[in-house]
Amino acid sequence: MDQLFEFIGNHPWLVGAFAVVIVLFIRNEVSRGGKSVSAQELVNMVNKDGAVVIDVRDEKEFREGHIVNAINIPHVNFSNRIRELEIYKQKPLVVACKMGQHSGSIGTQLRKAGFSDVARLQGGVTEWRNQNLPVLKSK
Repeated sequence: MDQLFEFIGNHPWLVGAFAVVIVLFIRNEVSRGGKSVSAQELVNMVNKDGAVVIDVRDEKEFREGHIVNAINIPHVNFSNRIRELEIYKQKPLVVACKMGQHSGSIGTQLRKAGFSDVARLQGGVTEWRNQNLPVLKSK
């Protein structure tokens, strides 16, 4: 422990830079679209709170398999179709994409549009499938 304090005393700029990087990382994660929920948490949210799943993958991927009752609004034209979700403004929304790469930015758009209870599916539909949870296929 004494060595840690000695290191901090000898390298204040390095320790300060490290602290700034940590703060920026945390801030970035928080601003990525809100909290992330696991697949099991999503099941509980749907069953207990009536959460609505917004699947932002493209239509082809959605047809190949999606979470039951999910609404498909592809991320490429999400901003043009966000009004379709107004009827769900009082419900919790969970944004799902293939692996979690687009859900954060969509969550941010939803919050800016006045949706207060927004989360993103951790690991996306890929993680949902990895946990052997049910998916529906469309024609």
